[in-house]
Formats: sequence, C-alpha cells, structure tokens
Amino acid sequence: MGKGSRGVSCRSAICGIVALLSATAFACSVAAEFRKVKDKDVKLDGSLCSLPRSSAFELGVAAIAFLFVAQLVGTSAAVTTAYAAKPRKSAAARGRAAFVALLALSWLSFAVAVILLATAASMNHGQRYGRGWMDGDCYVARNGVFGAAAALVVVTALTTLGLTFATEPTAAMAPAPASPAAAPDACASRTHPEAAAADAEQPGGRSKQ
Repeated sequence: MGKGSRGVSCRSAICGIVALLSATAFACSVAAEFRKVKDKDVKLDGSLCSLPRSSAFELGVAAIAFLFVAQLVGTSAAVTTAYAAKPRKSAAARGRAAFVALLALSWLSFAVAVILLATAASMNHGQRYGRGWMDGDCYVARNGVFGAAAALVVVTALTTLGLTFATEPTAAMAPAPASPAAAPDACASRTHPEAAAADAEQPGGRSKQ
C-alpha cells in the first residue's frame, strides 16, 4: 500500500506541474495575441519601414519556455514509467502502440506550437528602418497566430497528460501476495500442537481400558 500510494502521489504531482506550466504558456500565448503589433503601427520613411517593439515578444518567449519545461517534465516522467513498468504480454502491444502514438502526437503539436510562437514573437521584437523582419521589409504577424499556438499548447498538454495514464506502474501498484500463503502456515502452526495433544491423550485412554 505504501508503494502504491507513493506512485499515485508522484503521478498527481507530475500532472499538476504539467498542467500549471501549460496553463501559464496558454495564458502567455493568449495575452500575446492582444499585445502584438498591428498594421497601423507601421511607420514609413520613403521606401523604408519600421515597427515598434511589443510586449508580445516577451510573452511569446515566456510561452515557449513554460511549454518546453512542461513537455520535458511530462514526457520524461512518462517514458521513465513506461520502462519501469512490466505490463502483461496480452496488453503489451496495445499499450505500447497507444503510448508511442500519444508521444509522437505530443511532440508534433509541441514543435508546431513552438514554431508559431517563435515566428510571431520575432516579428514583435522591433523592426528598424532598413532592417525589417526579412529582406529589409516589415512583417506583421497575422491575426490568430498566437491563438493557434495557444490551441496547440492545449493539445500538447492533453496528450502529455494522457501519456502518464497510458502506462501503469504495475510494480508499485501490485500488492505482495504474501498474506494468502501466510494464512495456511499460521493455521498449520496452530493445528500441530492440537494434534500432538490428541496423540498424547490416546495412549492414556488405552491404558485405562
């Protein structure tokens, strides 16, 4: 019971950490959507353009950092649990396939979310005259880019949390089968003195006859 409760509490702690970090990354992504530079912020000087620095840059970088830590903690714990567990042969193939599918989906959504966040954040880093985002031209992140990244953060968090339930630490949850075997031994240890007492009384009874 001690090992099982310890495993459940450890899993709950990991899920709590992943959920908290993912929620923070989601909040930063949503906030960056409202703080990003807009088309009206573009300043022109002849053929040159510039864009001011926006707080969406810091929010995007923070979202990437929180999401990365959440992904690293969640997947590392899930892979460690998967290698430590010893599932039955009948359920091994199905469990392994589900685990690999969730792991691949988690890292795929993570990669796309990071690409969107990094690209949109770099556009909000500030673009000076003659030194735009690309080839001296100024670019503004489209509406919904940070929002799409926030949606992918949710997908990544859900799949990462699903990884913790795809594998069960059987070594920690399985009870020790010592109590059924101990009961017959205890009964046998009690019956032996009773049988010895009965054998001791039988010769006495025959002598009286």
